[in-house]
Amino acid sequence: MSIPPRPLSTPPRSPSIQPDPSNVPPVGDLPTSELTRHGGRALDWIAAYLDHPERYPVLARVRPGELRAALPAQAPDAGEPLARILDDFEQLIVPAVTHWNHPGFLAYFGITGSIPGILGELLAAALNVNAMLWRTAPAATELEEVALGWLRDLLGLPAAFAGSIQDTASASSMVALAAAREAVPGLEARTRGLLGRPDQAPLVLYLSTEAHSSIDKAAIALGLGTDSLSKVATDPDYRMDVADLERRIAADRAAGKRPFAVVATVGTTSTTSIDPVPAIAAVCGRERLWLHVDAAYGGSAAVVPELRHILDGCQYADSLVVNPHKWLFTPMDCSALYCRRPSVLTGAFRLTPEYLRTTEAEAEATNLMDWGVSLGRRFRALKLWMVMRAYGREGLAARIREHLRLARIAATAVDAAADLERLAPVPFSTVCFRARPPDLAGQEDQEGVRLHLNALNAATLEAVNGTGEVFLSHTVLRERTTLRIAIGNLRTEERHVARALALVREHAARLDREQRPTALGRKP
Repeated sequence: MSIPPRPLSTPPRSPSIQPDPSNVPPVGDLPTSELTRHGGRALDWIAAYLDHPERYPVLARVRPGELRAALPAQAPDAGEPLARILDDFEQLIVPAVTHWNHPGFLAYFGITGSIPGILGELLAAALNVNAMLWRTAPAATELEEVALGWLRDLLGLPAAFAGSIQDTASASSMVALAAAREAVPGLEARTRGLLGRPDQAPLVLYLSTEAHSSIDKAAIALGLGTDSLSKVATDPDYRMDVADLERRIAADRAAGKRPFAVVATVGTTSTTSIDPVPAIAAVCGRERLWLHVDAAYGGSAAVVPELRHILDGCQYADSLVVNPHKWLFTPMDCSALYCRRPSVLTGAFRLTPEYLRTTEAEAEATNLMDWGVSLGRRFRALKLWMVMRAYGREGLAARIREHLRLARIAATAVDAAADLERLAPVPFSTVCFRARPPDLAGQEDQEGVRLHLNALNAATLEAVNGTGEVFLSHTVLRERTTLRIAIGNLRTEERHVARALALVREHAARLDREQRPTALGRKP
């Protein structure tokens, strides 16, 4: 016997708590008149910012937590006017920005958010597509293929290289090494994993001591672990030592390990050195190892015809990454990953649940979700396509040539200065050097001198960056604290580079007088 459901009784609503229609928040988007009015203000601000970036200190002059303390702890209950929000952007946010678009930004790898790239980002945000499947974003999918085909041709890479856009080189390299893992015969890591596999020898991945830390992170994320990394020695110019690579591979095979991939670099992070890719490719061919080339920074220089040689040997690579957001004037983020064996790469990631199945044939339509971990994919190709069209091959090459010219000027000035010392070759547009008082030249065998020079350069870096005129970064090369000038912004001029060197010399001389240990003697 079933019991009929008890009817729900709803007490009558008291007139005192009836909603007031005038207080009900509006639904839907803001009117487009707000976009045109406040969008105009935003574009005017951007134009003024690009015209006069030097009105801001390049390095943000805030302390940790300062911006957070200036903002409300909770979101507002009621919406606020866009005018007030833009006011807070200018008054609160901008002072807490380190200005990568500043011509005095010479740290890390200088980059540019260019006008065509900014417009591409604006339009991509308006379209707001998710390019996970061809069906969900036909234009984004096919423009990505077209733009990467254009870029591949500009760089002189083989037509067999298929590409996809990832967010950064860290993701690109991880995806490439996942493909390398997938290519290992009999490993079946996709289905069986790597943990507790007595049937498999430990995998080994080779990279130089100058390779980017993202390779270490990839090994962690892919379950290989950092113990799988074999860090190959470098030559005096910080390039991978191929003889050491061969010795390590032979020793690992003899020890029962399983070499599976090598990472070569075109434009290392500290010194921008170029590994001998042709010789490394030959080793990989003989040993049947996957070759991944990290050309995130240096690869863009190959758009200059006389620099095509920097990618010699890359035609034999299994995968290669170039970052247009580093030195091809495309706003963050945009990383181009190319693969000579795309079926292996997509085989490592393809997973199609029922709710993502479509009727388009795989041979006819690319689904970008198969090219990595991310399902959601922004329309990054639009800004890259617009940048390549707006500047053209000749314009891109001319701008990179200018950066190379400025770097040669900086290197020549360093070499000519008695109180500066260059510490690495300059194959691209980054100069590695340090301040070194003339009377301390040749005395680094003394521990006190070595410690003083390292402390002097660290303090000089802080003093120079504290001026707000330029921003430099550092590295350590053979236990020497090293300053770096990295030129990559479209608005950087010769005067900015000259000013950076002048500031280094000025502050280093002052700090040496103040800080040199008595035991070393003081300059008069």
